[in-house]
Amino acid sequence: MRMELLEHIAQLKQDVPVGSVRWVRPQGIHLTLKFLGDVHIDSIDQISATLNRTAIEHAPFKVMISEFGCFPNFRRPRVLWIGVQDLSARLKNLHSEIEDGLSRLGFEREARRFHPHLTLGRVKRIRDHGESQRLAAALEDVKIGDIGQLEVNDISLMKSDLKPIGAVYTRLFAAQLGGSG
Repeated sequence: MRMELLEHIAQLKQDVPVGSVRWVRPQGIHLTLKFLGDVHIDSIDQISATLNRTAIEHAPFKVMISEFGCFPNFRRPRVLWIGVQDLSARLKNLHSEIEDGLSRLGFEREARRFHPHLTLGRVKRIRDHGESQRLAAALEDVKIGDIGQLEVNDISLMKSDLKPIGAVYTRLFAAQLGGSG
């Protein structure tokens, strides 16, 4: 599936104005359930325990990867993404329980509605109105349908380090859904 996403990124690179988007590196494609921001190392064990307690209560499930979109919209794109379709609502429930557990540890709840997606790229600051219009027009013409199903087996606590090449992710902890593994 990652290879198919890379093929779509390669096509998008050809369709949009050169240099208008900073593309996600293949190893950086992920689904964020909760962004924690700067976390003190002493909190890692509590966060991991919360994720583990939550994961045990959820069996593995599948989601559909499909449909191209932009945040906030196609006229003013900032983030280019592929949607994660949660037809069973199991991902939504998992997300909600993670929010609940982490809020008890003092992490602020996300004010925005959960919109599961895989980020493909971020639009760079565009100074020229014409380039902005060309980018918006190109993105509105993008048609990406169903890419396939993805099985969700675990949730991970990830550390991200911002580097000139983009974010570098390191897994700090993984909790198996259903408590298996």
